[in-house]
Amino acid sequence: MTPILSTLSLDLADGIALSVLILTWVLTGWLVEHPPKSRPSVTVLMAQYRRDWLRQFVTRSPRIFDANIIDSLRQSTAFFASASMIAIGGGVALIGNVSTLEGLAHDLTLEAAGVRVELKIILVLLFLANALLKFVWSHRLFGYCAILMAAVPNDVSDPLAYPRAAQAAAINITAAKSFNRGLQAIYFALASITWLLGPWALLAATVITCIVLLRREFASASRQVMLAR
Repeated sequence: MTPILSTLSLDLADGIALSVLILTWVLTGWLVEHPPKSRPSVTVLMAQYRRDWLRQFVTRSPRIFDANIIDSLRQSTAFFASASMIAIGGGVALIGNVSTLEGLAHDLTLEAAGVRVELKIILVLLFLANALLKFVWSHRLFGYCAILMAAVPNDVSDPLAYPRAAQAAAINITAAKSFNRGLQAIYFALASITWLLGPWALLAATVITCIVLLRREFASASRQVMLAR
């Protein structure tokens, strides 16, 4: 069997654990962005606050506070994008060192060969790459939002004031959505690291990650504060 086929070969437990991880990642992200109307997520609640922010922005003068917020949001996306790139670089370097992979497998008392460990690291890298792309796009969208905000007239009587503010809010919400998707990918990248310990560890980490994400979106103290509108 060639190294590529050997890398792709999985036993039943590994296949199930991997399938559950990917399915949980997709469904969790969908539920966060499309929650039941009777129980909105933090993401949905924050989207409304972003719309409120841009409506207040029309009459605010000076707009230094708003500029600082956008700058802070862009710095956050840049930080996570840089961190993702560094992590990806470390993972690629590890894959390129076969002896290190074999030593890692031995230290973790794994029966799998180095190529199997390589596959597990590739999974982590795929999540990190997804996160990187989301953070980079979010960073760019926040830049677009800043330009749209600069085009909003500071005069309530101007017919373009509120329509442009709504456009800026829509871009802001899209940027935040991309940022949240990047964070979720980071969460599941951390969960996928446990695959090095075996499929049962991956299943447990997947369940824990799902619970943490859903709790923060649907049962956190911050959500209760946001509900008090």
